Amino acid sequence: MEPWENNYRQRGALWQGAATGIPSFSPGTRVLETGCGNGKTLSTLCRDGCDATGCDIATSALGLARAAVPAACLVQADVRSLPFSDAAFDAVLAVHIIGALGEEDRCRAAAEFGRVLVPGGTLFFREFSVSDFRCGKGRPAEKNSFLRGDGVQTHYFTHPEVRSLFPEEIWEGDIQADRWEMRVRGVSYPREVFSGLFRKINAEDDY
Repeated sequence: MEPWENNYRQRGALWQGAATGIPSFSPGTRVLETGCGNGKTLSTLCRDGCDATGCDIATSALGLARAAVPAACLVQADVRSLPFSDAAFDAVLAVHIIGALGEEDRCRAAAEFGRVLVPGGTLFFREFSVSDFRCGKGRPAEKNSFLRGDGVQTHYFTHPEVRSLFPEEIWEGDIQADRWEMRVRGVSYPREVFSGLFRKINAEDDY
């Protein structure tokens, strides 16, 4: 918690510009954005008429989001133990959130995403892959996880690792690798993320 709290206090709104690559939802859809930060994506959700809730562990981030997106419901929360009832949401967004956690906590968070979703609900997931050029940069924390200078941990995922978090007997959907090049001073650096748009399988689907 402390690294993120400090980042928002010292640097203000960390995430600028328009939200990109996020699924569209029908007006009235109950959407939970985990790790909402300063409200960049929440703003888009509210503009589209969603019943949007944002949660973040950093109170400083929530203060920024509250000023930017007054229409959203904002809750301080830890994704490892979400303070919402079962099946409270139609959709959950988890974009670059659980990569900041250790292995055991990533599993706990993934289970929480499923718990708060209705059967048939949608989960959108995005995290960096091991093919991203930043994998290996920083101080090792655990396998494929590294601490940056600001104290934030980033885990870089393999495809099987993502699948194990969202197994096919619970989640229906595909995982895709999105790759692009980032150019800095004439040099190209490979970026890559895994994205997944999953549907929580209703137990009755098997009958």
